Amino acid sequence: MLSFSTCWNNARHPEGEDIIDEILELGFDTMELSHGMTISKLPGIQKAYREGKFRCSGVHNYFPSPVEVMIDAPDAYEFSSHRAYDRERALDMTLKTLELAAEFKAHYVVMHMGSVPMPSKKWTKRLTAMVKDGQQLSPEYAKAKLDFVKKREKIAPLYYHRAIEALEKLSEKAAELKIPLAVESRSRFEDVPSESEMVLLQEHFKDNPWVGYWHDFGHVQLKHNLGLLDHDQWLSKMAPYLIGCHVHDVYWPERDHRVPLTGELDFKKLLRHIDPKKPLVWELSPTRKTEQIKQALEVWKAAYPETLEG
Repeated sequence: MLSFSTCWNNARHPEGEDIIDEILELGFDTMELSHGMTISKLPGIQKAYREGKFRCSGVHNYFPSPVEVMIDAPDAYEFSSHRAYDRERALDMTLKTLELAAEFKAHYVVMHMGSVPMPSKKWTKRLTAMVKDGQQLSPEYAKAKLDFVKKREKIAPLYYHRAIEALEKLSEKAAELKIPLAVESRSRFEDVPSESEMVLLQEHFKDNPWVGYWHDFGHVQLKHNLGLLDHDQWLSKMAPYLIGCHVHDVYWPERDHRVPLTGELDFKKLLRHIDPKKPLVWELSPTRKTEQIKQALEVWKAAYPETLEG
């Protein structure tokens, strides 16, 4: 199922229906309603949906944005936070997102679960800078990466368990509404869950059909480029838990949310692990141009026609 995220053009339009209409002009009739949507735009999106203009593949938490958050900030409230108020606000907003997702007959809700409090500038951003300088094979890089992994493993369990507790609560509502919670692979190693934690999380919920895995091609490729995993092996391992994917390309080593088929990703190799009827959502930067997207979509349709079904 090929879909397109409203994150691409949400900020350009004050009216929700205009967001939908512009994406329809690209050639997509199925959409993911993404984070960053102000509540004032919701009536226009609801109107477009009632009129049958589009199908909703799913919703990205939080939808709509918390009214007190003035920017697109899906991590404004984290389930892993040390502040009890933030954790409760995250739960409340997600419950509201699930209720709205049911209104749009969404097939999933994409979830960010939080982070381990480690300064990215010292860790992920530092490793990325070293890779950009061509130091990824150096002893200094190997030591910096190992120090990062060890430090994170030492302090991470508390934040991982907070994520598990939140999912256990939220999965009850997900079961009631029959909308799975899709835990997304993130781009920073500071984020929760890490890859080892993601495996543990999926095993924890293996008997719960309302919690699964959401694969983000660009995020995982960024970690691949840092030598933290092998993208192809990781996707093969996680395929049994897969609910769907965010599809975007990467310009080496860290520029993600580029138009598919314009960067370094080998989609032909990676897509063999995925049931093409699962949601494949193009999630693109607002800087990506209309004509480039249209051209890439035509190439994609010719190369992967099976993904158009569902």
